[in-house]
Amino acid sequence: MEFNPVMPATIDVLHLILGAVALILLVVAVIRGSGKKVAVSEPEAVVASEHKPAQSPQPEPQPTLKSKDPESALQLLGLLQQEARFIDFLNEDLTGFSDAEIGAVSRVVHEGSKKLLDQYFVLEPVRSEDEESRVTLEAGFNPAENRVTGNVVGEPPFNGVLVHRGWRALKSELPKLAQGHDPRIIAPAEVEL
Repeated sequence: MEFNPVMPATIDVLHLILGAVALILLVVAVIRGSGKKVAVSEPEAVVASEHKPAQSPQPEPQPTLKSKDPESALQLLGLLQQEARFIDFLNEDLTGFSDAEIGAVSRVVHEGSKKLLDQYFVLEPVRSEDEESRVTLEAGFNPAENRVTGNVVGEPPFNGVLVHRGWRALKSELPKLAQGHDPRIIAPAEVEL
């Protein structure tokens, strides 16, 4: 088997853990990015601009960040815990376990996470080409869909190797929360009697 430093041939425990950490960081970013921004209405903006000198050029309007309540991120985290014991896995100290033991547990995390994705999301690759194939990014390509890495010099077109096809969500339908449900409780404590 030839060593390929770009893409692993199989998903090993390290890559599974890195993927899990990336998902947790995404959830944290969604939760932290939930701060509300107050938008200035058009009449207020006109009144504010009347007080500026006429020769002062108007700055480009800054894009307004969309804010989202953290409930959906917390709900997704709760579902990952329910279906895949995700938080339990990430909070476990793995230093005393063998790779075989970690692999057995990661199978539960993988199967539960896959079940959750299939149930609540429809995903498709951003690019249709095979990974490791040569692709060309023409001028005007969408940087949200294609991240250019490596030695980026000059202007498009860029020719390179497709390292990852990317993912796009076509549908995302999390279940509705019950009235009075506290989404901050990711998983209730369990007491057996």
